[in-house]
Amino acid sequence: MLVRVGSRGSRLALTQAEQAAAALRRPGIEIAFVPITTAGDRDRTRPFGEIGARGVFVKELEEALLAGRIDVAVHSAKDMTSTDADGLAVGAYLERDDPRDALVGAAEIRPGMRVGTASARRRAQLLAFEPTLSVEPLRGNVDTRLRKRAERGLDAIVLAACGLDRLGLAGEIGARLEPELMLPEAAQGALALQVRAGEEELVARADHAPTRARVEPERACVAEIGAGCLAPVAAYHDGTTLHALIAGDDGEWVERRSGDDPVELAQELLAVRR
Repeated sequence: MLVRVGSRGSRLALTQAEQAAAALRRPGIEIAFVPITTAGDRDRTRPFGEIGARGVFVKELEEALLAGRIDVAVHSAKDMTSTDADGLAVGAYLERDDPRDALVGAAEIRPGMRVGTASARRRAQLLAFEPTLSVEPLRGNVDTRLRKRAERGLDAIVLAACGLDRLGLAGEIGARLEPELMLPEAAQGALALQVRAGEEELVARADHAPTRARVEPERACVAEIGAGCLAPVAAYHDGTTLHALIAGDDGEWVERRSGDDPVELAQELLAVRR
């Protein structure tokens, strides 16, 4: 049986696709990789809000699934919309890697630093922690952002720790930012294997139940808030408790809440900001 696995074409995405393939391989299963370019890959200069809504790194993969050109789409789960697209389902989450954000170029956040990130969530929390920072936009794949940090003379950049780990670049990390300082993006650190609805059995054996039990409440909380990936919103389940956050664009206000029910938690946060 041939299983066509679609992913973005970056070095990190292909590394992640191979992780997925390793979890799917068994006697009688042949894997074929299908690289797909997304809107977020084509336009690496404009802010995400000018390209489109949340999902700029997944839409073309989902379209390929629905059209039958691929059988499995491999996503960084944090890039997905917070609810599943019609006709599609996450059949498996691979075991979650480090969900934290990583500071690259410095061992700590210091007053007055120039820090690069394209994430509104990271920007808001950085400025809430240290208002004197100069937070500058920085886009591109991992290798590009590492290169741009040096070219632009930035003191540090913030990336997902899991991406650096997967690429063998853990040595670039100056500090892993604990959730108390930088609450992660919902589902950060997890890989999602998306399939057509009704075909979940194709990838079910790769599903890591403890990861699903943490990631799905995070996604549900963000879905209830109704914020896209451009809004300063975060949700992270530590295995015991769900933590969520909404913030002002420049970190001028931050509201955090913790609880068990993702819908109730989201409604608490929304009520505070009304």
